[in-house]
Amino acid sequence: MREKLSKVNQSVEKAILIVETMARETGPVRLQDLALKCEMPPSTVLRMLNTLLIYGYVNQDPRTQRYSLSLKFTQLGSRISDQISLRDVAHPFLQELSQRCQEASCLACEENMEVVYIDVVDGPDNILKIMQRIGKRAPMHATGVGKLLLLNYSHSQIKELIREKGLPALTPNTLTTQDALEAELEKIRRQGYALDDEECELGSRCVAAPVRDYSGRIVAAISVSCPIPRMSMERIRMITPMMVEIAGRVSRELAYGGLAQ
Repeated sequence: MREKLSKVNQSVEKAILIVETMARETGPVRLQDLALKCEMPPSTVLRMLNTLLIYGYVNQDPRTQRYSLSLKFTQLGSRISDQISLRDVAHPFLQELSQRCQEASCLACEENMEVVYIDVVDGPDNILKIMQRIGKRAPMHATGVGKLLLLNYSHSQIKELIREKGLPALTPNTLTTQDALEAELEKIRRQGYALDDEECELGSRCVAAPVRDYSGRIVAAISVSCPIPRMSMERIRMITPMMVEIAGRVSRELAYGGLAQ
């Protein structure tokens, strides 16, 4: 956007900068401090704040005269969230991923402690029509996407998952103990992606990357699956950075890391 500055409204840009700067504060902020952080004259910032006050987007403490954002932004966010379909947002990125990898790709989320596939883009040989399809459910502990979604779980929540669903062995490679699962989750947390190495389906590997929302929570995951002969560990190392990058772009569409730095 910066290189197209002449094509944007600079007053709106300044207002956005003020709002995003206030959003990063831990409490109400003084006019002078806000102006300094935004690198604007106090008179300009005051004019913007007064407009935001009139429309209910900013509050001012009558005692300290400090400013803070109002909950009107929360109301807007809730309404916008209701209008957004995760599948619609992610689908073009899945298509790009499948095209670049020449393999099948999926988008999955969690429902009732299970993985649910909500979008699928088939690969050149259509193998995913057999392995996964929209609406199919799978155990969280045995899939790359599921293990990413388990990063949201606390230790006690993982115990609850095991009580409710167990850790059934789908293949000889499936993780079937809490210690093994939690060790794998810690590894995934460090590396930023997850691998299903014939843990759910014999003969198939899957690599998955997380999709996060504005809060940083993993709300979904994208994955690429294909038969073992085409998914060597070397190839996984080649395509993983691409997957992480594309998942990051989906996350930014969901406002993850959306505030200007």
